[in-house]
Amino acid sequence: MEPADASDDDTGPSRRCLATGRVRPKDELIRFVVGPEGALVPDLAERLPGRGLWLSPGPDMVNTALSKGLFAKAARHAIVAAPDLAERVESLLVRRCQDLLGLARRAGQAVAGFEKVRGFLSQGPAALLLEARDGAEDGWRKIAAKAGDRVPIVLLSRAELGWAMGRDQAVHVAVAPGGLATRLERELSRLAEWRRADRTEGAGQTARGKSGRSAPGKK
Repeated sequence: MEPADASDDDTGPSRRCLATGRVRPKDELIRFVVGPEGALVPDLAERLPGRGLWLSPGPDMVNTALSKGLFAKAARHAIVAAPDLAERVESLLVRRCQDLLGLARRAGQAVAGFEKVRGFLSQGPAALLLEARDGAEDGWRKIAAKAGDRVPIVLLSRAELGWAMGRDQAVHVAVAPGGLATRLERELSRLAEWRRADRTEGAGQTARGKSGRSAPGKK
């Protein structure tokens, strides 16, 4: 018998990925719902009504579920999916990270910039350190002495971090401990898994691609 927490409804802490069949904590998955006209809608906030259809993060997961008709099978009726669904999901994942960073900035819980991050670390530990994946590595070396054993998450670009931090670009960001940092870490983990699945050989730095730098969930 299927475990209760892996059932098809939206109760319990775990869900079954449509594409892989694996049961995982729902915080690691992406929820979709089918709208009233049969449109497949990503529900990253997990607030939309309707039965959840869950996938592991990754464009390959979305494309596999679509090509094999897994969404329709789980929903028990035909669905309509946008041809660029995978790209839309990635954009939504990035935007959720940016929105949470923006909230942390406005609450005084996040700072950006080399000097501000160094000053932040001089006053106490950060819950999260982020570094632009297209930033220079020597900048991190100058911060590392104050970071202790905390390694930066190398996932978002300078432009993506900058948008969240209210500037054109940002390379270094520090986030204070608290609820926003916890929520942000979850979103960064989902985006990291998505971009690891999508990267081609030699492209991007979503996992440990430079000395001492990592993405969420990587050791």
